[in-house]
Amino acid sequence: MMPLPRLRLIAGGLLLASLSLPALAAPEHAVTLYNEAPKYPANFKHFEYVNPDAPKGGTFRQNGFGGFDSLNPFISKGVPADNIELIYDTLARASLDEPFTEYGLIAKQIEKAPDNSWVRFYLRPEARFQDGHPVRADDVVFTFNTLIKSGAPLYRGYYADVAEAVAEDPLRVLFKFKHNNNRELPLILGQLPVLPKHWWEGRDFTRGNLEIPLGSGPYKVTEVKPGRSIRLERDKQYWGKDLPINRGFYNFDVMTVDYYRDNTVALEAFKAGQFDYWLETSAKNWATAYNTPAVREGRLIREEIRNGTPTGMQGFVFNLRRPVFQDVRVRQALSLLLDFEWTNKQLFNGAYLRTGSYFENSDMAAKGLPSANELKILEPLRGKIPEQVFSSVFSNPVTDGSGMLREQQRQAYKLLQEAGYSIKDDKMVDAQGKPLTIEFLLAQTEFERVLLPYKRNLADLGITLNIRRVDVAEYINRLRSRDFDMVVGGFPQSNSPGNEQREFWQSSSADNPGSRNFMGLKDPAVDSLVEGLINADSRQSLIDHTRALDRVLLWGYYVVPNWHIKTWRVGYWNHIGHPQTPPKYDIGINTWWIKPDVTPATPLAPSDAAAPGEGQ
Repeated sequence: MMPLPRLRLIAGGLLLASLSLPALAAPEHAVTLYNEAPKYPANFKHFEYVNPDAPKGGTFRQNGFGGFDSLNPFISKGVPADNIELIYDTLARASLDEPFTEYGLIAKQIEKAPDNSWVRFYLRPEARFQDGHPVRADDVVFTFNTLIKSGAPLYRGYYADVAEAVAEDPLRVLFKFKHNNNRELPLILGQLPVLPKHWWEGRDFTRGNLEIPLGSGPYKVTEVKPGRSIRLERDKQYWGKDLPINRGFYNFDVMTVDYYRDNTVALEAFKAGQFDYWLETSAKNWATAYNTPAVREGRLIREEIRNGTPTGMQGFVFNLRRPVFQDVRVRQALSLLLDFEWTNKQLFNGAYLRTGSYFENSDMAAKGLPSANELKILEPLRGKIPEQVFSSVFSNPVTDGSGMLREQQRQAYKLLQEAGYSIKDDKMVDAQGKPLTIEFLLAQTEFERVLLPYKRNLADLGITLNIRRVDVAEYINRLRSRDFDMVVGGFPQSNSPGNEQREFWQSSSADNPGSRNFMGLKDPAVDSLVEGLINADSRQSLIDHTRALDRVLLWGYYVVPNWHIKTWRVGYWNHIGHPQTPPKYDIGINTWWIKPDVTPATPLAPSDAAAPGEGQ
C-alpha cells in the first residue's frame, strides 16, 4: 500500500454566500481525481462487492508476525499492533472497485475549489467518538496539526502542499493549499484519520506505549497482551454502522491477532485450526504444504483471488548511503547475479513472473521505447538521467534456468573492473585492496533460502554476502536509522500514484527516519519527475509522467527486481464466508463474515468467544 490508505472523496453542503469565487464549487458525496463521475450515486445503498445481508457475529482469529509494543500507528517509534487502524474513522474512504474514488465517511460532503486551491469538508453531526463525544472540526484541525508536528515523517511529505487547516464552524473544516496544481490533495486529506482532541490533550503523542487509545471507528481494543496478542470487539454503538458506505462491512463481533515469531510455525498453527485465515506469500508452501485431510475434505479452503492492483516493486534494495553502492556499475553488476529463472523453477514451482517495472500490473508500467509524450517530459533532463532511457528498452537478465551464470558473471565482472575492482586472492577488492563485502539485513527466516543461491552467485565472483537475520523490533529500528547495506524492500502502488511518490524517491525524504526512501535516493531529475507526476492534469498525463519516472528508476539500478504474482493466495477455514464478487483492488477482508451454522475446526478458547448479546 501506500503509506496511507489510498482514498478519494468530495462531499456536499450549503454554498456560502460569503464566498467570492469566479465559479461556485458544488459539494458532493464523492470525489475523483479528475472530476469524473463516481461509480456510485449519492443515494447508493451499498457497494457492489459486499454482501449487504452478511451475518454479524463470531470471532475472527488472525496471526501476526514478530510482536508489537505500541498502539500508536502514527509515529516512527515502536511497532504498532495489527488492526489498530480499525478503531479510527477517516474523513472519507475509498471504494475498492474504482481506481481512485472516495466517498464521505465522517464527512457527509466535500467541496473542492474550482481552481483546486482549497477543499472543505462538511462533517456529519451524528459522528461520535467511542466515549460519546461528538466529532467536530476542531478534532480534524488538531489531528492534522499533530501529525504534521509530531507524526511520522511521511505525513509532512504527504501534506506538504497544505498551507493551513481552519475550523470554520463546528461542522466545517477548510484546508487551504500552497499551490493549486496538486489534484490529489483533496483526496489525500480525505484519508485523514480523525483523532479526539479532548483525549490526546495532556498526553505525549510522540510516546509509543500500550495505553488503549480512543477512536471513532467500528472496533474497540478490549485486551492487550504485550507482544503476544490483541483483541478488538465490534462497537455496538458505532455511530456509522448504518451508513451505506459501511453496509456489509465489519461483520465480526471479535477480531483477535496472535503473534508468531516464525512463519513456518504460524502456518502449522493455521493448518491445525488455531486461527482462521492465512495470506500465503510462499509459492513453495502453496504448492506443497497443504496436502492435509482438512483440505481434501473441504474444511480448509485454498483459493486464488484475482488481484487487480498494481503489484509495485519488490526487490533487493541498495542503500546508496554506503559508498560501495554509489557507483551504478556496481549496482548493475549485482543485479546481473540474481538467477530468477533457476530460483523460480527450483524454489517457487514456477509460480512467479519477474518484475520489470516499479508500476507492474498496470497501464502505468513503461513499455517499449518512450512515446512522443514521454519524450517531451524526458528531453529537458537529457544529460541528467541515464542515456539508455532514450535509446534502449529496459529488461532484466534472462538465464536458461540451469544455475550456470557464466555470461551474466562475465558481464558483471567487466562492470566491476570498470568501477575499479579486481580479483586478489580469490576476493573481489577495490582499488585500495578492500574486499567487497555486503551485509543483507533480514527479519523473515523463510527468505534465507532465497538469498542463499544469490549468495553463492556472488561468491563465485569473490563477493561476500553476509545474511544478518534479526528480530522484528531490531529490523524496524535499523531500517528507520538506515543501518543496513541491503534489504528486501517493497514499494506498493495504487492505480493513481501521486503524493506518496515523494516518500519513495524524492531527495526531501532521503534523510527522514521512517520514510520509504530506503535507498537514500537524492536526484534532482527524479525529484522533478515526481513533481510532474503529482501535478498531472489528466489521466493520460499521469500515465505519461509515471512511465517516464519508471524508466529513470529502472535504469538507475536502485534495486535488484524480484517477482510478483497477479492473484491473492488465501487459505481459510470453511466457517468463514466472503462475498461472491470480491473487490477488484483488494482482498476486502473487512467484508468477510462468520457462518453461523458452521462450527470452527478448533473450538474457541473462552477468552475468544463473543460476549452475550453480540451479533445483534
